[in-house]
Amino acid sequence: MGGGTEAPLAGDPADVPAPVTAPADAPSAPAADEPADVWDVVVVGAGPAGASAAYAAAVAGRRVLLLEKSELPRYKTCGGGIIGPSRDSLPPGFELPLQDRVHAVTFSLDGRFARTRRSRRMLFGLINRPEFDAQLVEHAQKAGAELRTGATVSRVEQHGPAVPDRRTVAVVLADGETVLARAVVGADGSASRIGAHVGVKLGQVDLGLEAEIPVPPSVAEDWKGRVLIDWGPMPGSYGWVFPKGDTLTVGVISARGEGAATKRYMEDFVARLGLSGFEPVLSSGHLTRCRTDDSPLSRGRVLVCGDAAGLLEPWTREGISYALRSGRLAGEWAVRVAEANDAVDARRQALNYAFAIKAGLGVEMAVGRRMLAVFERRPGLLHAAITGLRPAWNAFADITRGSATLGGMVRSNGMARRAIELLDKRMDTSSGVGPAGRGVSQRERAAQEAGGAEDEAVRGEESGIEGVRAGGPDDGAVKGQDAPEAPGPV
Repeated sequence: MGGGTEAPLAGDPADVPAPVTAPADAPSAPAADEPADVWDVVVVGAGPAGASAAYAAAVAGRRVLLLEKSELPRYKTCGGGIIGPSRDSLPPGFELPLQDRVHAVTFSLDGRFARTRRSRRMLFGLINRPEFDAQLVEHAQKAGAELRTGATVSRVEQHGPAVPDRRTVAVVLADGETVLARAVVGADGSASRIGAHVGVKLGQVDLGLEAEIPVPPSVAEDWKGRVLIDWGPMPGSYGWVFPKGDTLTVGVISARGEGAATKRYMEDFVARLGLSGFEPVLSSGHLTRCRTDDSPLSRGRVLVCGDAAGLLEPWTREGISYALRSGRLAGEWAVRVAEANDAVDARRQALNYAFAIKAGLGVEMAVGRRMLAVFERRPGLLHAAITGLRPAWNAFADITRGSATLGGMVRSNGMARRAIELLDKRMDTSSGVGPAGRGVSQRERAAQEAGGAEDEAVRGEESGIEGVRAGGPDDGAVKGQDAPEAPGPV
């Protein structure tokens, strides 16, 4: 679920400009007089994006510090689907801690017209994020990165008394400690403080609700190897069931601003699946945030990646593959930023990173926005195509396996291209934002237009999620829309 391609970029090399790539040779060792208390690269956030960035910088031979506010392993709201592009972006020797291998998908249209499509080959795998994230961090540590947990970053500074020179960035922790670095990578989730510093602009915000539901062996057996995707009742919404042994991950997602309706959809979805009688061990809410086309990816010696940069597939809200791919690129280019001796060279390297992201993942996101616009208007058409037309099902299977990309198919398949172009004439998807600025509040939009990158409205409020987690009243679900959890449902 969600497009992507072979690493390092998500675009089709034949159809997009070849980005500048980091030199294969390892960088030279730090100068003998380099201060020992200045790290080459500091990465903020130890999720898939941050761990990938730390790994990439560490294998290049640099001194890397990975900061994480929680203790590991920690739970993250996420369906845990590992599609082909995610698998292809993992470090060498990484063994996926798969809970299940998916060979069948049941599609339904708001609970109706259910049909199951099957494949002899595995479509994608399912993991639990605590194990997966911890294993990625271990690989970064084995490559030489140093991990510090319990470290909450309050801000970064590139000017002022905490910064000794123009080649240094100060990372200020909540306890007042200052960590110095030649380059910083922000991978601290969708409510990123580093993203706020860079000035990330949002084009689409969605609210997801999810529950981890233990089930008896007979129920687990019925779901083994099969997932459910339900196209939901609100425009652009859908639900999912992902089996993981004796637990089902069940969730729904829709545009922010529909908190009460999203909660009702979740309740109805669980009920019609016959799962209401089972008590969830975890119930949570999260936001997914997509960047606009013109949103910055760097500021000075600071880069952002993954959810912190608003990088995810707009239609499915798939985020893991985007985190892994953008994290690795951020780590590679952070090494070059760290080596830069002046602001001009640092800016050049940061622009190279932005070019690589936009030529690859940016292409995929542009097609994803168009698909979301179509899906919002004609979910029944999509359901009929994917359940009734073999080419549509084959396309879905190829994308999830990583042998094709959504963008590549639209560019190379004449019928798909003509259908998208026809639908484009009926709706505006050229602005580089989600349809009608999907889920972006007036307050956030005003803050972005005013250049208020540090504004709390852009970062998202870090309170109010408890109403969703505790299963509180509808207004709790609405409040929970400002919660900071990150990756998308797959």
